[in-house]
Amino acid sequence: MNIHEFQAKELFAGYGIPIAKGIAVKAESEFDNALAQLPDGKIVVKAQIHAGGRGKGTFTDGFKGGVHVCPDKSTARETASKMLNNTLVTHQTGPEGKLVKTLYFNEPCAIEKEYYLAITLDRAGSRPVIIASTEGGMDIETVAAETPEKITRVFIDPAQGLQPHHKRSVAFGLGFSDKAQLKQLDKLLTGLYKFYWEKDASLVEINPLITAPDGAIIALDAKVGFDESALFRHPDVVNLRDLDEEDPKEVEASKHGLSYIALDGNIACLVNGAGLAMATMDIIKHFGGNPANFLDVGGGASEEAVTEAFKIILSDPNVEGILVNIFGGIMSCKVIAKGIIAAAKNVEIKVPLVVRLEGNEVKEGKALLDESGLALTSADSLSDAAKKVVELVKASN
Repeated sequence: MNIHEFQAKELFAGYGIPIAKGIAVKAESEFDNALAQLPDGKIVVKAQIHAGGRGKGTFTDGFKGGVHVCPDKSTARETASKMLNNTLVTHQTGPEGKLVKTLYFNEPCAIEKEYYLAITLDRAGSRPVIIASTEGGMDIETVAAETPEKITRVFIDPAQGLQPHHKRSVAFGLGFSDKAQLKQLDKLLTGLYKFYWEKDASLVEINPLITAPDGAIIALDAKVGFDESALFRHPDVVNLRDLDEEDPKEVEASKHGLSYIALDGNIACLVNGAGLAMATMDIIKHFGGNPANFLDVGGGASEEAVTEAFKIILSDPNVEGILVNIFGGIMSCKVIAKGIIAAAKNVEIKVPLVVRLEGNEVKEGKALLDESGLALTSADSLSDAAKKVVELVKASN
């Protein structure tokens, strides 16, 4: 789960991480009150969406930039009026863009040097890693590809946590030597790691982290993502969720305990188990198709959950075929069959449907489908199922 920059900064402040003063607004009627709380002079206006590249983005009406440094409050007010409730397109939003429903008025900061700093999980080593670079303000992927020597990675043993030598390694990698700044960086890293660990974050990122001419170190931007599996421990974080920033189908799926991610293909997948779902998508690609989603109904999904899964799949106008791939371990193939039949009663299935069932109560599941009279194609194996659904979709176009 992701949150907005202004929300991330509010959480940062609670962990002693220095930020510039800012006020979030959701309506033009809030502009004057928010601006009155900031000092006179330059004002930074930032669009709040769950996507990077805001500064280089363009609104659909041609207005350029989701981040503006305005010379005064009057200009900031005028600029904000053009941005609020406008759709911003960046390299991360896709061509459809995202509607800006929140703006963030910020006190500007004089910048001497920009850095990159983040903590995330290194999956290969199953441990947290601090990623730091002297090339702040740029896409870290570009830096990693073109100048990897400018990236410092510091791995942390989760049993021991953040240690002084970790912080010294980061400071050395960023080139800090001034005693006052080393003390600031030490405090910032301590707070950032504590936040990452206590809040079960999947990513905490500051880009850029800046040094000001007076030597202050400030988090100028903030990006935070949380492990959704741990949200039950953090009701305060759940309250920060902005459903307007998420795909409606993904929101609906989460209400029924389904793991769903929308993709840009045309063959929908309904699978039990994340690994099997990934394999299903891969083999659809292998046979020349394009998956429309990742959908894991889990090992213990009910008939009702399977029915809802079909409704979500069929609500996507891009779907031109459906592949059901179930390996019954804990999951009963009968439950899947009943879910398919129930879904067909509620939502008309007009696209090719290929079903591959194997495992627990497979004979009973197949018998239910045979007796249902539904127009579907059975498959004996995953490769057989993928090949059939790709061929059926191509033939229907």
